[in-house]
Amino acid sequence: MADDEHLFVVSYDISDRKRWRRLFKLMHGYGAWLQFSVFQCRMSRRRLAELKAACDEIINHNADHVLILDLGPADRVKPRVESLGRTFDPVPREPIIV
Repeated sequence: MADDEHLFVVSYDISDRKRWRRLFKLMHGYGAWLQFSVFQCRMSRRRLAELKAACDEIINHNADHVLILDLGPADRVKPRVESLGRTFDPVPREPIIV
């Protein structure tokens, strides 16, 4: 299963506070919070499909924007990230409790 996981950066711009809070709470179940509306997620294709479906039900497609960047296979990704301030660490592999 670990071979199937990719590292993703998910960023979103939600125009309504209520929808933003719902998406923010949802994202905590999928990854690590990096910044205001940015999460780092380690997911399989199945988890990614679940996340997309859940986001699809929350957002307003005419006003909101969710951007999902696939950084590649999680165990082989060597992110070239420049971080000023706090250090950046890729999300470690952890058990998922559903």
